[in-house]
Amino acid sequence: MALGLNWQIGMIVYLVVFFVLGMAMFYFVKGSGKQYIIAGKSLPFFLVGTTMLAQSLDANATMGNAAQTYSAGFWAGFQFPLGLALCLVVTGTWYAKPLNRMQLITLPDFYYRRYNGAVEVLVGLAMSFSFIILLAGNISGGAWILSHIFGWNYLTALVVISLIVFFYTIAGGLWSVVATDITQAYPAIIGFVAAFLWLLFTYGWDFFSQAIPPGHLDLSGLTDPANGAYLNWAGILALGLGDVVALDFMERVFASKSPETARRACYYGAGLTLVTGIAASFMGLMALELVPEVVDPRMVMSTMATENLPFILGLMIMGGIVGAGLSTADGGLLGVSSVFGRNILQRNILQIWKKEYSAADRRALDRRLLIVTRLAAIPIMAGSIYMAIVRPEPGILLVLAFDVVFAGCLVPLTLGLYWKKANTPGALAAFIIGSLLRLYLYYNIPEHLAGLDTLIPPVVSLIVMVPVSLMTQTKYPPKHGVVDYVPTEEQVLSTEY
Repeated sequence: MALGLNWQIGMIVYLVVFFVLGMAMFYFVKGSGKQYIIAGKSLPFFLVGTTMLAQSLDANATMGNAAQTYSAGFWAGFQFPLGLALCLVVTGTWYAKPLNRMQLITLPDFYYRRYNGAVEVLVGLAMSFSFIILLAGNISGGAWILSHIFGWNYLTALVVISLIVFFYTIAGGLWSVVATDITQAYPAIIGFVAAFLWLLFTYGWDFFSQAIPPGHLDLSGLTDPANGAYLNWAGILALGLGDVVALDFMERVFASKSPETARRACYYGAGLTLVTGIAASFMGLMALELVPEVVDPRMVMSTMATENLPFILGLMIMGGIVGAGLSTADGGLLGVSSVFGRNILQRNILQIWKKEYSAADRRALDRRLLIVTRLAAIPIMAGSIYMAIVRPEPGILLVLAFDVVFAGCLVPLTLGLYWKKANTPGALAAFIIGSLLRLYLYYNIPEHLAGLDTLIPPVVSLIVMVPVSLMTQTKYPPKHGVVDYVPTEEQVLSTEY
């Protein structure tokens, strides 16, 4: 059943603003793949911090958060914003500055420079698969909201929101992401925090606390396996550490105009993600009293917005959920299509390796990167729509997405940055064994130990990489100086470097 005309007009205004603003950023791309993917590496602190915030403040950290809190307890929901905020702190502390200095265009570029093309392709494929799941989770969340407002069926709403994201993203790339993030993130933050405070001061906490079941709000969600502690810790660490190798966050790190800008922007995004996530989690608890008979937990937040809040706050919540989903979906779409365009297609199929590159060569490489990346977005979006149809659970999709890269990609990145003896055989062994172990445990872990299947594989990946690297030093010497070396523009754009 559709909502009233005022709700529909309000949401149409939101969507038109996002779409028009995103499409207008086509001008800033100027035929350049580097401008399209990382905005020419020119973004200042406020813009990078805003995009970091918008990328973590997605449909999973808001709508999925409230749904999981409602059905399984505070920590089952709050794990999403907590894990994402933790990731930004970890990234800012240990990864942002060295990776920004390396003048990377995509994250798999690091694995190519530090190890070789085989590691690059394997990592690129794993990251792309995980981000197709992430993209699916966010367009799914937005589609649920549109179906609730306009009375559409889920598939219609899914196609509409997917087309909006697709067209404005391929128009302006990261420039479109930045422009729309500003209009998406801050209204969402204001809406969630203001709605939480309005409910709290209108009804009082005692009104809500009587409906909260035992174990829903205490620390047992982190200490008692019977109350989901393993799963909650798995979610926090999968996001907090696994998201370090997230394509969307790293796009912003690479786009920062300086290493220090990248670092500070991570902390800014982490702080505001926690504030908004806490508000969404407590609204999930409040829903136990306000909407106790809701059939689908995914609709908890939208039901409260339309039935229990003043219109303006409800509209900001609904628009905030859609905007949060769009802000993460566009970054995910750009990240995956960039990896396919640069690290898989251009490097391995459309490669041009020369000893010297003229200005015309550089422009041609840059423009071809733009074309290939835009074309790669078509199958990526199609795959995400399919995934959103068969697995439309936003909260669970996010954890699953980063289990994949957490298991096999984090250790080669970390040791590649901080251990000079890390080499290609070690990285390959860490990736393959960590990933395969994750798949094995997914199907074979006993139900009472669920969650450990996320935590064990990265540890095994580390245990494997160190001795393999040490045993193969002579035959496969590590590449020294890669992390500290600042490449030239010609090297950055070439497929050889």
